[in-house]
Amino acid sequence: MLDYLGLESDLDEEERLIQETARDFVEDNVAPDIGQHWIDGTFPTDLIPKMGELGFYAPNLEGYGSPNVSETAYGLLMQELEACDSGLRSMASVQGALVMYPIHAYGSEAQKEEWLPALGQGEAVGCFGLTEPEHGSNPTAMETQAEKDGDEYVLNGSKTWITNSPIADVAVVWARDTSADDTPVRGFLVETDRDGVTTNKIDEKLSLRASITGEIGLQNVRVPETNVLPEVEGMKGPLSCLTQARYGIAWGAIGAARDCFETAREYATDREQFGTPIGQFQLQQDKLAEMATQISLAQLLAHRLAELKERGDMRPQHVSMSKRNNVRMARNQSRIAREMLGGNGITADYSPMRHMANLETVYTYEGTHDIHTLILGEDLTGLQAYQ
Repeated sequence: MLDYLGLESDLDEEERLIQETARDFVEDNVAPDIGQHWIDGTFPTDLIPKMGELGFYAPNLEGYGSPNVSETAYGLLMQELEACDSGLRSMASVQGALVMYPIHAYGSEAQKEEWLPALGQGEAVGCFGLTEPEHGSNPTAMETQAEKDGDEYVLNGSKTWITNSPIADVAVVWARDTSADDTPVRGFLVETDRDGVTTNKIDEKLSLRASITGEIGLQNVRVPETNVLPEVEGMKGPLSCLTQARYGIAWGAIGAARDCFETAREYATDREQFGTPIGQFQLQQDKLAEMATQISLAQLLAHRLAELKERGDMRPQHVSMSKRNNVRMARNQSRIAREMLGGNGITADYSPMRHMANLETVYTYEGTHDIHTLILGEDLTGLQAYQ
């Protein structure tokens, strides 16, 4: 696999083992059928417990069954999963960064003990309810409400574009607490089998098809006060979760781009036209050279981001730069790889067009490219452009 600058030579034994384990798992269990899953619009749910057994859900957390691996190891894991398909990485990313992380960071001891081991082993599936039908890039305008009633809260509202929701056992739902002054945003653990909860699947997607996406409907849903995440109020809660997930995306997108490169390089050395492999022609070599350069630059950015995160110096703006750059890079290079495959590139026998379609979603979710541009712009100038 492409590692032109030899970054993998600096990996420690654990990091290398995690990378190899994820790569072998993908090759043996997912890659042979992922094209058909994408066509059918299905996710290989039978592999969810196996992924848990291998420690693919939030292995960078500490305790409650999580091994507390390095941030580089976690990034490499996300890279290997997305080299197969963005839907595979999304499932693990949501389970870990958007469900387990907020419980670990902001939950009570009872909540941690109840949910973290089960989620980590893949015995339970979680989802993250923030985006609403009318509020995507501006989550502070959320309309979902929670009103206190004795020792319970009553939730009403709707969330959409929720990865895993149709198969989830628990949802981390962010809602405005109308019983408190200033109606702060708070996190609620909502079991999906409660009365008034619906998790309808969103069908007919043209991107990220090998991922189960749905809605969360909340109609007078009662949850005990003990289901509130006690250690956070305000938008810090959901936004800190998104920072964790975007970190994984910055790594994962490299995997998709790398798989596109490897597919195109192999094709260029095998496919003959005019009596020679097409990889001998200057135009094709130019494309491969540029693709390798852009992937290598993204790898450097991801490895630096891991160093900052490991020592506690990573800021959300660093993640915005990395997510913005690396997903854009992967989106662009997947198109070039598809182009190199010619007519064969539009079939499911080759991965670049599937990656290309998936990356349209990755480019948009968890902060659109434009929003991350404005986050960086504000950080660089001190002037906020989106309010």
